Amino acid sequence: MSAPIPDLETGLVVAGHGRHCVVETPQGQRVICHPRGKKSQAVVGDRVLWQPSRDEGTIEKVEPRRNLFYRQDEIRTKSFAANLDQVLILIAAEPEFSESQLSRALIAAEAEHITPIIVLNKSDLPMPFSLAWGRLEPYRSMGYTMLPAALKAGQPEQMLPILGLLEGRTTLVLGPSGAGKSTLINRLVPGAAVVTNEISQALNSGKHTTTSTTWYWVDRERGTALIDSPGFQEFGLRHIEPMQLAAYMPDLKPHVARCKFYNCTHLHEPGCGVLAAVNTRESSGGISPRRHKIYADLFAELSQTRY
Repeated sequence: MSAPIPDLETGLVVAGHGRHCVVETPQGQRVICHPRGKKSQAVVGDRVLWQPSRDEGTIEKVEPRRNLFYRQDEIRTKSFAANLDQVLILIAAEPEFSESQLSRALIAAEAEHITPIIVLNKSDLPMPFSLAWGRLEPYRSMGYTMLPAALKAGQPEQMLPILGLLEGRTTLVLGPSGAGKSTLINRLVPGAAVVTNEISQALNSGKHTTTSTTWYWVDRERGTALIDSPGFQEFGLRHIEPMQLAAYMPDLKPHVARCKFYNCTHLHEPGCGVLAAVNTRESSGGISPRRHKIYADLFAELSQTRY
């Protein structure tokens, strides 16, 4: 962090709702802050310089970020959080997860060089879990860290590997409705509901709290933190150029160098290394047909009129 400007305080953005945010001081005090100017640029995880004013404050500067995890569709850009060490993507064996949404989150993480972790919940449902675990085989082959969990069953031994991966890191937790995200956060942060209610009251956001992003300390002394952000259902990737898409998909990327043409779209060209790999056994480094279809669908989506 750069040297503070005189009369300005340093802080960490720990919650955001609309144009307001909550900034935590190094001493642990939390203050409602407003952005300087019309547009709010600070997101949860940002280090900021802010100016105290009575019982609130004004954000004067956002410190340079290591990364910014966000999504973008044709209408707007939604920033989730900044300065992340990793993203934990929580999905469940039941209801059936969307492989397209999982892939979109993984691509967004790859684009920002943020480590993803996949946790598959509901291992206490043997048949659905076995089927879901099998669907995830291509992602294990790509080298993604993947853990089972039975969050509602309350199996403490399953929480230990997850805690080990979280320790000393800032982790954004993503997950569709019904995957168990709230259960995970409440297991790891017993006071999470209290923190959420306090922030809700402070920001006067009431029932709209679920649209906000919130920082929770799992272990402040060790620097272990979780960030909970809603909005997993729609995950636009309009900020990614279609010709760069394959570079963010670890199973496609190694085969791009074998393409005959430098501007290959990996969809129909002769001599395409990616297409050749789709017809190769996955155990031998081939590409799953399902994964190539996800690529093709995303490429078509991203190739629509860009602006």
